[in-house]
Amino acid sequence: MVVTRFAPSPTGYLHIGGLRTALFSYLWAKKNGGEFVLRIEDTDKARNSEEATKAILEAFEWLGLKHDGEITYQSQRDEIYAKYIKQLLDEGKAYKCYMSKDELTELRETQMANKERTKYNGKFRDFDGTPPEGVEPVIRIKAPLSGEILIKDGVKGDVSFQAEDILDDFVIARADGAPTYNFVVAIDDHLMGINEVIRGDDHLSNTPKQIVVYEALGFDLPKFYHVPMIHNSAGKKLSKRDGATDVMAYKEMGYTPAALLNFLVRLGWSHGDQEIFSMDEMQELFNPKDINKSASIYNTEKLDWLNAHYIKNTSNQELAELLTEYDLVLTSHDKKEILLDELKDRAKTIKELAELTKEILITPTSYDEKAVKKAFKGNAIEVINTFGAKVSACENCHLPSDYHALMEEVVSEMEIGFGKIGQPLRVALLGKMSGPGLDSVMAILGKNETMLRIANAITHNS
Repeated sequence: MVVTRFAPSPTGYLHIGGLRTALFSYLWAKKNGGEFVLRIEDTDKARNSEEATKAILEAFEWLGLKHDGEITYQSQRDEIYAKYIKQLLDEGKAYKCYMSKDELTELRETQMANKERTKYNGKFRDFDGTPPEGVEPVIRIKAPLSGEILIKDGVKGDVSFQAEDILDDFVIARADGAPTYNFVVAIDDHLMGINEVIRGDDHLSNTPKQIVVYEALGFDLPKFYHVPMIHNSAGKKLSKRDGATDVMAYKEMGYTPAALLNFLVRLGWSHGDQEIFSMDEMQELFNPKDINKSASIYNTEKLDWLNAHYIKNTSNQELAELLTEYDLVLTSHDKKEILLDELKDRAKTIKELAELTKEILITPTSYDEKAVKKAFKGNAIEVINTFGAKVSACENCHLPSDYHALMEEVVSEMEIGFGKIGQPLRVALLGKMSGPGLDSVMAILGKNETMLRIANAITHNS
């Protein structure tokens, strides 16, 4: 059974790159009928944030990425890590290092001055003398001093490292007993049954150290997939300006979960020329072996296009529920249908849809000066006054077609072009020259609000 995981550190927000890794891991597990587990790597007690943990879980809930089983918190597993540290010490595969901070600093400065790679020199690797006083030891693992470390990577292929170029006897427990990242990751992945690890290729340099831990403890290695980074359009590391922001900020900006997940799955993976993927299709088609070897490019225009597509294809009932996030409650079924049918083709985000909705529903308190100058000339006031009278007399004006028929009557009776009524009426109803179809706007507003806005405009522009 395929078991994957997502293991964020709660020291900051869940960003878009982390979410993509989580999505890839989720899809691969679900495709294979396996499990996707969530582990919070909160061993860094100084930097951990409960707020960050909460934000990560909130993002998963919003996106509908359900993990299997209970969440694992590394901060609750100190006894487990201590057990394996003791095992390695007892087996002679790890040792206590008494090198002081000053000694270590001096060693590194000397190596840098000699243009050598900075690394621990193994001073206490085979030490059996009397420990120096006043120094709390760290625990170091005995890493191989030479030879090849081969990573069989599902994305990059075989990646080879020479031990002497990248390794030293690295610390697996600090002086206060706190275990280190690469040590606990290897232990937890093994104990949680993680057999396929999908993560960003910024972790590739950590993998040899984790392999050292796996082998020292006699654990089987998982299958690794290191995913290239997401870059901006200039080929640089993604910044907040480009989109590397809190995942929940995408909700605030009005993106839908379906659009965001669809966008992310296409960042570095493809299936022919297909652009639109349902969650079922993602699960059916995704394979990490098909992930591109090169970095993917973040494209806001593509995200907007996808989001617009999903808005257009979302039911009006669902859209109405999403609009409640923006203090918009659409109660009338008929008006809700007319409004959303009219507006959802115009909006790229739910936030934009909310703004367009408010532009219709909120009575104008001011009027665009250029629009007024253009629309209210000649007999414009007479035209909309005549139209307002017809609306007042109309007993069954409910549908857009009802209001359109009244507009046609005025055009015919006053022998004017449609623009002569359309322009001043649009300004009267919306306070500006742009907007959706007037007949739909009036059907949404209803008879009384339509007459009120016409009267207000006449008063304002007389």
